[in-house]
Amino acid sequence: MFKDRTDAGEQLAAVVNPLDTKSTIVLALPRGGVPLGALIAKKYDVIFNIILAKKIGHPSNAEYAIGAIAENGKPIIGEGFSEKLHAEWLEKEILRLQKEMRRKRELYKENLQKLSLKNKEVLIVDDGIATGLTMFAAIRAVKKYQPKSVSVAVPVIPRISYEQLKQEVDEIYALEVPEYFLGGVGAYYENFPQLTDEQVKEMLENK
Repeated sequence: MFKDRTDAGEQLAAVVNPLDTKSTIVLALPRGGVPLGALIAKKYDVIFNIILAKKIGHPSNAEYAIGAIAENGKPIIGEGFSEKLHAEWLEKEILRLQKEMRRKRELYKENLQKLSLKNKEVLIVDDGIATGLTMFAAIRAVKKYQPKSVSVAVPVIPRISYEQLKQEVDEIYALEVPEYFLGGVGAYYENFPQLTDEQVKEMLENK
């Protein structure tokens, strides 16, 4: 159990291998991954930025992820769902999420520098993983830019997602890999508030 995202970020920073200041870029998934990514980037004095990705929620239950999409990436749909979902609804939902990610990029851009990921060692950070769909979407979007390596750092990830993720990345840093997941990332935190865009902007300003 982590006290909050700061506690999780500090613990995670302690287990990440020393990062090369010249070749490493830390990318956080907003909003929850930003405080953790900022801590890791500050500890190792490396470039900090964000990668936007959104889960695609089921039409009857938005909290239940059936897929995900990252900015400049192709959508990932969970196995068996594409055949069951109405194609027109799915297309509209993807367009809506892409629009929302463009809005967020515009909102955060004044606090971020433009950078190239080519031949860089990229570390993607989030506050936890459940199904892993959002992280998979982010990883595949990042790989389009031909980085030297892609690694992931998260405080908690279910064993099944961990094993799947190992096939996608060069390294995984995780503090908790439970066999039996409690159902949501927030269950592993004592204090797990939703972060606002304003809080994220403030963290990016002070990175």
